[in-house]
Amino acid sequence: MPLDDDPGLVPAPASFRRAVGVWAPTGRVDVVAAPTLVLAARRWAHDVATAFDVDVSVRTDGPSAPESVDPTGSLRAPHVRFEVADGSAVAAGGYRLTVTTDAVYVTAPDAAGALAAVQTLRQLAGPRAFRATALPGTRLEIPACEVEDHPRFAWRGVLLDVARHFLPTREVLRFVDLAAAHHLNVLQLHLTDDQGWRVQIERYPRLTEVGGWRTESNVGTWRAGVFDGRPHGGFYTQDDLREIVAYARARGVTVVPEIDVPGHVEAAVAAYPELGTRKQPHSVRTTWGVSTEVLDPSEATLEFFGHVLDEVLEIFDSPWIAIGGDEVPTSLWRQDTEIVARAERLGLPDVAALHGWFLAGLARHVSARGRRAIVWDEGFGPLLPDDAVVTSWRGLAAGARALEAGHDVVMAPEQVVYLDHRASDREDEPIPAGFVRTVEDVLAFDPLPPELLAEHPMLDPSAEPGGPGVGLLLGGQAEVWAEYLDSPRRVDYTAWPRLAAFAEAVWSPPTDRSPGSAVSAEFMARLRTHHLPRLDAAGVEYRPLDGPHPWQTRPGVQGFPRDLAAEMAAAGWSGAGGWREDDEGNETGERG
Repeated sequence: MPLDDDPGLVPAPASFRRAVGVWAPTGRVDVVAAPTLVLAARRWAHDVATAFDVDVSVRTDGPSAPESVDPTGSLRAPHVRFEVADGSAVAAGGYRLTVTTDAVYVTAPDAAGALAAVQTLRQLAGPRAFRATALPGTRLEIPACEVEDHPRFAWRGVLLDVARHFLPTREVLRFVDLAAAHHLNVLQLHLTDDQGWRVQIERYPRLTEVGGWRTESNVGTWRAGVFDGRPHGGFYTQDDLREIVAYARARGVTVVPEIDVPGHVEAAVAAYPELGTRKQPHSVRTTWGVSTEVLDPSEATLEFFGHVLDEVLEIFDSPWIAIGGDEVPTSLWRQDTEIVARAERLGLPDVAALHGWFLAGLARHVSARGRRAIVWDEGFGPLLPDDAVVTSWRGLAAGARALEAGHDVVMAPEQVVYLDHRASDREDEPIPAGFVRTVEDVLAFDPLPPELLAEHPMLDPSAEPGGPGVGLLLGGQAEVWAEYLDSPRRVDYTAWPRLAAFAEAVWSPPTDRSPGSAVSAEFMARLRTHHLPRLDAAGVEYRPLDGPHPWQTRPGVQGFPRDLAAEMAAAGWSGAGGWREDDEGNETGERG
């Protein structure tokens, strides 16, 4: 590699300095790692052994560690060393990487930082490092350099919707690999919705036996009324999910399960009709959009979902458990005299407050078992326990209010980081839904933009501390909703390379990344020259920067485009231009 070559790392590190030469080991590669970093060392050893057919040995550092000797019996110096950094020298989740012509040194304060360094080493080795096997003539070479790096945010998440269209376990594992390769560290699995229940619950087998399957699916927007006539379904056994959790953990990714209640529950109600407000036989929903079929917010329903969550908590080791709370029409509650009377007996101001009461009950259930609940921003309210995390999706304003109320917050505004939204306004964009969100738009994502800070000055990190306690902005999360994604190829198309841009926005140091800026132009050049070849080598069928390939289009399948400028002009960052209901529980606005 020539001296002036830029390796084009994505996300961009805090600092990178090229040095003279390359590290190109011959023969066996010896790796020595501190005990707390040995997982990362083994990850790197596995990756290079696979892609470059290199013999790699890993041993743990310490007085009892076995020595490594060469054929003459002499002690061999390790080629690669993973060492623990002083926490004051390297930030949590960060690392320092030094590559010389003789050796590689990784210094990190924790396993997360060492695993991030491993992904950087993989990128430095070139696109062939992303192949599933070594190609003829492949040789491991890494340019001599120094890298210092650390994450901007602790939560760098992506949601994968496997409820609307099921993905086999192998595809979820592949998605984990790609997320980890971009320093993303949270995968929220959307496991339940109106159109399917995907997690095995042994106490309630009908959730998957009945709720895991639907008779057909909408093709494109639900407004067109077009169906494919083909049954669809599938679910993960508890061991499937344990495999996903362990696989992700070994790559520095935490899997957060989502059981969405008390709306988006038609699959559960189809399995157990007594859970619903109507108490009538039901079918798994075949259309998209927002359903008026919601749970009966009763103590019996709370007990049922408490049992569900107990099994979920046993499968997943995540500190957080998502319990939904989004898009909950209350019209059926208002029509049910018993539910109205229940709200009165509980001392609630209105039947709609049963939404918050129900979520608060489940959040306390989760908290009592040592975890923290996560709710979508509609679940934020006076009844929500203080330790619950709020994910702000309808905009940023609800997240700002939740921060001011003391809740920790993840920003995931649909106006920027919903990757199921169309990537351009081209006529051949497949199933054009939602707002136009280009790679450059996603790159410019800022969880606390200046105009929001102007309205919420107490959130400004440069402001003088004081006043009531403010929650933590944990970070950001991109969403890959799957109504229109009926295959892994479609997931690839909608997620990449925009997810690479999102990864840079939440990992790399803050700067002006607005479309048209010098930083944005540099990223696009780096993406095209260096990073897309890595995605090619990994077999990712991403959307080309210049528009879809002919086979990626979906001629004749109707989407539902939305006008971002008009909705922002009407509602700003409150997101009130999307689906909502009035005080009588009637739906207003538009739904995705």
